Amino acid sequence: MNLDPAGITLDGGKGLAKQLYLALRQRILATPDNYRIKLPTSRNLALALQLSRNTVVRAYEQLYAEGIISSRVGDGTYADGLAAAAVPKPDARAPAAPAMWQSSMLQRLSGYEERRRMSDGPARAFRLGIPAYDLFPNQIWGRLQSQFWRHAPLAQMGYGDAAGSLRLRELIAAYLRQARGLVCDPSQIMMTAGAQHGIALCAQLLLDAGDKVAIENPCYPSAAAALTMAGAQLIGIALDQDGMDTSQLAQHVDCRMAYVTPSHQYPVGVTLSLARRLELLAWAERHNTWIIEDDYDGEYRYDGTPLAPLAALDHGGRVLYVGTFSKIAFPGLRLGYLVLPPKLVPALIALRAMGDRHPPAADQAVMAEFIAAGHFQRHIRRMRRASRARRDALMEVWTPLFGQQLPLPKVAAGLHLSLPLASTGQETELVAKALAAGVEINPLSRFRLPGQNLNPHHRAGLVLGFAGVDEMSIRRALMSLQQVWP
Repeated sequence: MNLDPAGITLDGGKGLAKQLYLALRQRILATPDNYRIKLPTSRNLALALQLSRNTVVRAYEQLYAEGIISSRVGDGTYADGLAAAAVPKPDARAPAAPAMWQSSMLQRLSGYEERRRMSDGPARAFRLGIPAYDLFPNQIWGRLQSQFWRHAPLAQMGYGDAAGSLRLRELIAAYLRQARGLVCDPSQIMMTAGAQHGIALCAQLLLDAGDKVAIENPCYPSAAAALTMAGAQLIGIALDQDGMDTSQLAQHVDCRMAYVTPSHQYPVGVTLSLARRLELLAWAERHNTWIIEDDYDGEYRYDGTPLAPLAALDHGGRVLYVGTFSKIAFPGLRLGYLVLPPKLVPALIALRAMGDRHPPAADQAVMAEFIAAGHFQRHIRRMRRASRARRDALMEVWTPLFGQQLPLPKVAAGLHLSLPLASTGQETELVAKALAAGVEINPLSRFRLPGQNLNPHHRAGLVLGFAGVDEMSIRRALMSLQQVWP
């Protein structure tokens, strides 16, 4: 059969050759594969479509290159159905094809998009997990970026160390020693693409499918997802006013790992007490277990100085410390770090190298200069003051509006707070009305592990982030809530 150019329409804009190639390919592949299709000569097709011959020739050349058409000297140009045969045609008489085989990873990822937290778009009240990045010194950062690219060493233009920039790791080690009381060698530090990446790497290295992991309940969903993707079985451990109830760990001696957010628990907001930290470390030592310490909101403490991390108390090399610049700089930077027990450093660096090779050189170099020049420490102080002011604005306006029915807890640290509610029904109603008014509030119930140990006070509640928008935006959001909440 001859290919009929009738019905081939092009929009007359740029890229006519590509448009023609796509139209011809679609026409050929839609033809039953038992037909032998003869194409017009390039001259005839150009006349029929009122195109230049060169346009047709370029479209034919692409079809030749992909093996869709072939030519025979003295006979013409043909599509023999070989390409079309590669595309299966539905056959009503054929038995139904078996369901696509799914790996365990595909099954674990099923429905993940629906469970993903709301985090896209510009910041608004009261989104979780974001700092006051509207205060980030963009001009300083931009100047440092420009300086790097104007004088970028050739050594940093090639492949780098999978552990990350040595200079940056030295500066991070000095910062952790001075500000967090964590003494470590730069060789123990490995740069990551944020906290989530670090948690995932630790889980990949240390867990086998089916291994049990003790995790706070309610918990940080992204950490739970990273552990689950590694095949872990999550064991929820209830919380109280002192953090994870470590007495429950005695029932779970077969856990291979524990995950905690001791500085400011996500999402409940409590701090793991010193006694509980020591109990957790002793449990890990007795049962040969690893601990992932996610120092969530560790820089933000409003009463006194930030508490020393769990890793600073670890003398057995059990704690893997997860840090990030997302809560001090901005989440889009995607730059974090791990502080590792020395015995795990070679293996984790090798694992990192097999994934994305090494962190971006420019971002590390700029962050190193940002820290070395003193901008980082000044910015931390500014962010801490701003977050405290935004916390105060929330509490000041909330108390006369809702304080009698929904009293806020004391907030001594972090970028969010959580208040318990009497029932999930009340939680659902308040969250839905808030969203309808354009105010983003998370239900506490979405952070809990189903069918696991849970403090009754944590079955329902509201979780509000207060640092991502300024005081005026907080007041406007609360006025909006007053219009829709009973």
